[in-house]
Amino acid sequence: MADGETVAVPLAVKTSDLPVRLASAAVMLAVAIGALVVSGRMFDTFVVLVALAAFVEFVLLVVKATTNVAYRLAAILAGAVYFGLAVGVLAGAGDFVIVLIVGVTVFTDSFAYFTGRAIGGPKIAPAISPSKTWAGLLGGMAGAAAWVVLWVVAIDGGLLGQRFEFMALTGENVGTAALLGAGLAVLAQAGDFFESWLKRRAGVKDSSRLIPGHGGVFDRVDGMLPVAIAVGALGSVLAN
Repeated sequence: MADGETVAVPLAVKTSDLPVRLASAAVMLAVAIGALVVSGRMFDTFVVLVALAAFVEFVLLVVKATTNVAYRLAAILAGAVYFGLAVGVLAGAGDFVIVLIVGVTVFTDSFAYFTGRAIGGPKIAPAISPSKTWAGLLGGMAGAAAWVVLWVVAIDGGLLGQRFEFMALTGENVGTAALLGAGLAVLAQAGDFFESWLKRRAGVKDSSRLIPGHGGVFDRVDGMLPVAIAVGALGSVLAN
């Protein structure tokens, strides 16, 4: 090489995780459709099996992330309650509730991704999840709000086969639906952050390699768990 000659060094290309997110959205939407078409015991069994797979991955992460046996057992017990509550809601929910939960999770993740990529800006917690931005969170909240409003419109129109007076298409209910969607989006992102934090502690990128190219089951349902619990709690309040 002659003096002064420079050598071009190829820049590292950041692989987009868009295909993974689109695949996740497609899978979760398929689950929602499956709930509407199949429902009953078969769907409940599917929910339980998915939750068990995700919980096993959670336990393995906890084992890698902790050295203190007492802390490890406490975390596993808390995780069992966490997963159990979500499964209790999803396995016993009606079709319209499944559609709500899955839709909020998908719209939050999708809108957060595209808004975050388009706007960028300050990170929420770069030490835990470097790609998450405040702009993305706001985008996810807007997306989830839109989904819950559409959900209320569908129920008011009888598209889901059930009508509820407190979900009639009024200005007040639409506003409440938007606020509910935004709040659930925050919970979905919190579930995502929780798993990211746990994976950081465990020193791994994915919860497992169970789904080739897409990580583990926990990676796919981390945001849905807190949303399901919150929707179940809200349903209990409204029922009483």
